[in-house]
Amino acid sequence: MSTIPTFDPIRSEPAYRRVASAISERIVARTLKDGDTLPTETALAAQLGVNRGTLREALRELESNGLLERRKGSKRLVVSHPAPAAVARGVSRALALQDVTVHEICEALELLEPQLAAAAAQRRSAPQLAALESATARFAASATTPGSRTAEAVDGVGEFFRALATASNNPVYAMMQEPLLQLLQSSLSVMIDKAPNARARISVAQRRLLEAVAESRSEQAADWMGKHVRDFRRGFELAGIDLSYRIS
Repeated sequence: MSTIPTFDPIRSEPAYRRVASAISERIVARTLKDGDTLPTETALAAQLGVNRGTLREALRELESNGLLERRKGSKRLVVSHPAPAAVARGVSRALALQDVTVHEICEALELLEPQLAAAAAQRRSAPQLAALESATARFAASATTPGSRTAEAVDGVGEFFRALATASNNPVYAMMQEPLLQLLQSSLSVMIDKAPNARARISVAQRRLLEAVAESRSEQAADWMGKHVRDFRRGFELAGIDLSYRIS
């Protein structure tokens, strides 16, 4: 006896979602390029065959997703490419809602960051190396300044990691790193001043990574980054924070 197949209902999307999809498809296909100005609302609504209320809902959604923006001094919308940090905020929120733990973030960073550091050692440019040197120096200064704020130290960790991602010259690495980094920074604010010598250990790791990248030693860069991420994990343990601590 043959089995009678079953089908899921066809999803009916609101009109504004279909309008948003039609415009975003043009942006993703590069038919509409970064900086291109959209037609007026009246003209665009007429072209798409929808009323202006429906169009405005679609445009608001595209703005919130970072695909459109209003430039200063102009009412017209232009096409924009969302920055990695803006995209990552949504991913970070989604991960936080999944109740991810310190252990899970460190585990993911242990896979990603050594490869990213190796790529930076192979591909970095002189200006990118200079940016990494500046980030290293700024963190070292905050690590040795009495009374330096926790937020300043945490920001310094983020600046170094982002400079390294830029130096990898692989935007995929940067996009993968950013949501994990945002969650790491959130958890570091709880740990960094509780673990003994945390700032000093981070500063040493940054200097070693900088040296490896400067000398184009990719294996050493990967090795030091692996140690650096594992040391974050150890820092939580020394601070008495369970690795099952859920990041928000």
